[in-house]
Order: sequence, then C-alpha cells, then structure tokens
Amino acid sequence: MRPPEFWNYREGRNGAPFIRTFLKPFSWLYARAVAKRISETQSYDPKIPVICVGNATMGGTGKTPVAIYLLKSFRRLGVNAVGLTRGYGGQLKGPIVVSDKHSAGDVGDEPLLLARHAPIWVSEARDEGARAAKSHGADMIIMDDGHQNPQVEKTLSFLVVDAEIGFGNGCVFPAGPLRENLKASLSRADAVILMKPEPAYEINDDLAEDLKGQIVIPAYLAPKDPAPKGKLFAFAGIGRPNKFFDALRRHGGELVEGISFADHYKYKDGDIENLFMLASEYGAGLITTEKDYVRLPAGYCQGVTPWPVSVVFEDELTLRRLLHPIVQRTTPK
Repeated sequence: MRPPEFWNYREGRNGAPFIRTFLKPFSWLYARAVAKRISETQSYDPKIPVICVGNATMGGTGKTPVAIYLLKSFRRLGVNAVGLTRGYGGQLKGPIVVSDKHSAGDVGDEPLLLARHAPIWVSEARDEGARAAKSHGADMIIMDDGHQNPQVEKTLSFLVVDAEIGFGNGCVFPAGPLRENLKASLSRADAVILMKPEPAYEINDDLAEDLKGQIVIPAYLAPKDPAPKGKLFAFAGIGRPNKFFDALRRHGGELVEGISFADHYKYKDGDIENLFMLASEYGAGLITTEKDYVRLPAGYCQGVTPWPVSVVFEDELTLRRLLHPIVQRTTPK
C-alpha cells in the first residue's frame, strides 16, 4: 500500500483531523491486539544471540542496509551469522534458505538482497525459522524486521527511524503509521538508529521530544557509486519513493522524472514497457533501487540501472559498545 499523506502531519488541515478522529477507534483496537499478542506469546529462546532490526512504523526506514551491515561485520569476524526474515511479498512460507534459484515472487525482495552477503532463512513463523537456523549451525541470527513479533527472544533490538518523517502523526494504524503504541515500541528498543537523508540534516522538535531518553545512533544511506551521467528517468516501489528521487538529485543525478509505485510493488511486463517508452521520450536512462531491481520481470533487467546504497554510522563507537557483549560471546577463540 502507499501510505496516505495525512499520516505525516500532526496538526493542521494536512493532518486530516476528521478522518483521523473517525479512524481512532480502529487504531485502539489494533494497538490493543498487538499489545495482547506480544504480552501473551511465549518467546522461543534459540540459545544463540538474536539481533532484531525493526521499526515502529509501516513502510521502509532503511532496515535492510542495517541488517546487511551487521551480517557482514559479524561474518568478517568468523561468526556464522545468518539472517531471518518473514519474506514479505513472497509466496513461500518456509522455513527455507534463500538460494539463487529463488525469485522475489518466491521469497520477497529483501531476502534476495540479504542473501548476497550471508545465508538467509525465510519463515513466516519466526520461531520455526530460528529453530531451523540454529539446527543448521548458526552462531547468531540477524532478524530483518520483527520488532512487534514476539515469537523469538531477542538479545538486542534496534529500532530504525526515518529522520524526515519520524513517527508521523503519532497515531497507530489505520489513523497513522505506527504499528503499535509508540511508548511500548520504544521501551523494547535498546537503541534507535536515526536514518537521516544526509549528515547535515537536523531533526525537528517533535522527533527530538519523542526520542528523549533513548540511545540514538545517527546514520545515513550513501550510494556505493556516483549517480550515472546523463538524463535519468527514475522509478521506485519502496516505502518512500521520494527519498530515492531526492538522493539521486542530491548526488548530482540529472533526474527528468520520477514515478512512484506502492511499496513492494510486483512489476508486470506492461509496467516496464511503459517506463521504457516514457524514458525514451526524454532520451533518458531508466534507474531504480536495488529492491525494485530484483522485482523486475525476467528479461527486463537489461537497460535498467540499479543504484545501490549502504549505511554509514556517524557514531560507530556507541554501536560497537552495544554489540561488544555479543562479539565476545560469538567470536571464535
């Protein structure tokens, strides 16, 4: 789904106060159901460290690059770190290890990106996935998403927050973007990774107030390569496509147009053919995110440029302090 614009505003007409008021009772029911599930579920303890990279809101915040960073960091230390994810958008329920035979239609887009760096288990039931990972020799598990999933006991929980929109209007779905009561969500987080659009970005007062008392680690996404030369026609089906378009412009890309699709959108042949046609009218090349690229129909990848990014932590010392006990526990002696 594409998040409604009023989710981003706490006050004024843009915040659609009438609609928000109408939806509030449904939000209370949703929040209560989430809280009940979390409090009543018996978590499975796999007896190995589990680091959860989650978020408090619907949509993308930059969780997957953080999960990739952690997987790569631990594996460089000789730790058999593996990923665990639900595999949103895929048809396979798991538990199953992602292989090069799988498509985004099988396991979702994020597992395909994660699997470039480590073994990745996809499992709709996270506890079953954790059991499978442990039985196959995993030393530790990195969960991509799952902050509101109580099925697996977590050793460390990171909450990734988009610095530009923060927690939106502060309301729980469907009146707002929150997956649960904000206070409850923050109380289970060991640290907040604050994902900024660029290093110099300053957060607003509302978000600063929301994060008061939390351990906050500022970070941002940096492109692995410069923006391609020439005219660019961009498209994206992620949580906030404009983040991708703005990043291209910020890094010198000559963007002539940007087309938005719903998050995790499953592209059809006709969609890509239309995009090629529109781009040709501008004399521009097609460019998209890595997540979108892996969802392109077979045979349409040629002629589309993916623009990969990676996470950069501004306060790596705090991150390493939080990870140190797990490093000591898992690093081969």
